[in-house]
Amino acid sequence: MTRALRVAIVGAGPAGIYAADILDKSDADVSIDLYERLPAPFGLIRYGVAPDHPRIKGIVNALHKVLDKPNIRLLGNVDYGTDLKLDELREFYDAIVFSTGAADDRSLDLPGIDLPGSYGAADFVSWYDGHPDVPREWPLNATSVAVLGVGNVALDVARILAKTADELLATEIPDNVYQGLAASPVTDVHVFGRRGPAQAKFTPQELRELDHSPNVEVIVYPEDIEFDEGSIAEMRAHKQTDMVVKTLQEWAIRDQGDRPKRLHLHFFHSPAEVLGDSAVSGLRTERTELTGDGSVRGTGEFHDWDVQAVYRAVGYLSSPLSEVPFDHRTGTVPNDAGRVLDIDGDQVPGVYVTGWIKRGPVGLIGHTKGDALETIRNLLDDADSLRPASQPDPDAVLEFLEQRGVEYTTWQGWYQLDAHERALGEANGRERIKVVPREEMLRASRD
Repeated sequence: MTRALRVAIVGAGPAGIYAADILDKSDADVSIDLYERLPAPFGLIRYGVAPDHPRIKGIVNALHKVLDKPNIRLLGNVDYGTDLKLDELREFYDAIVFSTGAADDRSLDLPGIDLPGSYGAADFVSWYDGHPDVPREWPLNATSVAVLGVGNVALDVARILAKTADELLATEIPDNVYQGLAASPVTDVHVFGRRGPAQAKFTPQELRELDHSPNVEVIVYPEDIEFDEGSIAEMRAHKQTDMVVKTLQEWAIRDQGDRPKRLHLHFFHSPAEVLGDSAVSGLRTERTELTGDGSVRGTGEFHDWDVQAVYRAVGYLSSPLSEVPFDHRTGTVPNDAGRVLDIDGDQVPGVYVTGWIKRGPVGLIGHTKGDALETIRNLLDDADSLRPASQPDPDAVLEFLEQRGVEYTTWQGWYQLDAHERALGEANGRERIKVVPREEMLRASRD
């Protein structure tokens, strides 16, 4: 190919940005367009991670450096499947990489789970992170709340619910989120795990952050500190598991303090039913016991908890992509090391996936980088056999979007939005205040 290889990456979160970085660092002559359906980049780093995590800034800084590169162009506020279809992308690009992630809540088959007052964690996260496409208000009326799940997202949700709104003023939370949390009457947040401490999925750092608030008492119950041979093997094999268990053990034997809010960590409680008639009025759990290999079984002993809201944090789920094969069972695009496969198992020419849409919503940032490396290596191996784009000029797709009336944003527009958010923060003695309405994001990106 005598010109630069034209590649479109759909999804400007970490997975897409890492894929762009790897492409740019390769020996190939490439020209990369990163598409994002929201006006701002960074995906779940901006809209899926709790705002009180200091490590977010470091990740954003690293992603920022990638998007500063001249061979990488950001086109935000462009919705794949609505503003651009697959066949249309093929006109402008030799290869398309989908990195659309997983932003929906995985369902939980539980009686009463659809009652008013029962929520998906991802929806709540989108609200407190100021996602432009969710309602501005959130019903925070409960004094006692249940969170189902023992992963990092469950702890994020529990921590945000338990903290005072004033503690979060040091972060970039929007004003509507601050006002909502300030009016919340919650005093107790109960986190439930079906298995034991050694099977918890959160990281040691995430766990320890729970105890940093001067207003939240973290409570672990001694009767929940149990291990079997499988649990002990897990602790010996994984340092992080051992660190989590040791922290929980320490908390279980300490004296309870008098902080005004309480965050309870319960293990060996399997959710059995969300109670209530017209709205959530409680949660029923079944006590479980270890079976020897780290698994659990029900004991037939049930407990009813007086809660008025339930948040399920049992995993994220990817959404199907228009004109792209999708496995609804796994929530992923069928692929072979990133090469998309059709219903017959044959490779779809020029179409690739990376990130959670490729492997499911598991793994941390390090996994995302390795995942992108595998996909991009295969894309470059296929480069000579790719069908050339009929309109490879980088300006051609911009003309197409303008003719279609798509108000796309750019990397320069992000700089302007970033400056606008920082100015809002400075006026209120804060580093940044995140803009929520899409219209205001677009206006700030143009100014």
